[in-house]
Amino acid sequence: MNEEIYLKLAKHLDRLPDGFPPSRTGADLRLLEKLFTSEEAELAVYLTLDRESANVIAAKTALALDTVEERLAEMAKKGLILSIRDENGTCSYQAVPLVVGIYEMQVNNLSVDLLDAFDDYWSTIEERPQPETIPQMRTIPIGESIESHLEAMPYEQVSELVNAQTRFAVAPCICRRQAKLRGGGCTAPEESCLVFGDWADFYARTGRGRAIDRFEMLALLTRADAANLVLQPSNSRDVSFICCCCGCCCGVLSSLKNHPRPADVVASAFIATLTSETCQGCWTCLDRCQMQALIADGDRVAMKSERCIGCGLCVTTCPSGSLTLSRKPEKDRIQVPPTLDSTWRIISQAQAQAK
Repeated sequence: MNEEIYLKLAKHLDRLPDGFPPSRTGADLRLLEKLFTSEEAELAVYLTLDRESANVIAAKTALALDTVEERLAEMAKKGLILSIRDENGTCSYQAVPLVVGIYEMQVNNLSVDLLDAFDDYWSTIEERPQPETIPQMRTIPIGESIESHLEAMPYEQVSELVNAQTRFAVAPCICRRQAKLRGGGCTAPEESCLVFGDWADFYARTGRGRAIDRFEMLALLTRADAANLVLQPSNSRDVSFICCCCGCCCGVLSSLKNHPRPADVVASAFIATLTSETCQGCWTCLDRCQMQALIADGDRVAMKSERCIGCGLCVTTCPSGSLTLSRKPEKDRIQVPPTLDSTWRIISQAQAQAK
């Protein structure tokens, strides 16, 4: 291993959203060596959150343009960077963080060996203070759970998010695929990573997903509701992806589930409320809730509001209408930037100021 090259790449990735903390055992550099060739690692440090052409990137290096173009194309194919192709067929390239980004783009490359490398890294990360900033993802309710009288912004409603888009793709959920490789997993649909816009083009073009139309996208969201899946889009008004997540396989939901008060840390604009007097005790909501926010209390349901993440899964199947969604106070809502790139920049700036 050329340790100097990979150490430089590690520092570069650490400046991207959510960082790349060093490992106590060197597992960080071993993971990077498994993902990047030394030539790719050397080039990757010149990519930023700005989308730039191969010409611009080549000008930063001592490499010939054709060499840079070839390496960038291969790195995009491997899911190490994002490539965006305009209507004229010209590509630009952008750095992506480890999560959400490089890790998720390994969905077609997963093996026990690669998962071991990720686990080795994540289990040996050096602890350090986290900057106060916004998250990359948030939780939104499924459309049917928002009542007509409840004011909701377009970026809080899944139907509005979908209708604002023209390019769609669907890909396998890396969390469920990883769980199955480890001998676990669940029965939720594997093909449930919903992708939009430039990300949809990239996923379809590189074989990570398949292009679909708006009708199928809406059908997949209906299926997600039936499968008790929580909708977690990119924290942006112009959505780049929506993950349809289960509490058993999803890393984000698992972390929330293990928190004593998920409602305090989730990025969500809503919370469920219960009118226990009208509850019929059908217990449907107990199976629907991924956070165990609802429990049996005699012949009715009781609610632990501190565990509710406002996903709305309990609301859509409550036959008595005892469960509804309420908007959180403004002080408890998160900032939702216009695009995912904007979100990434805000997070990166907060990280830089904290160092």
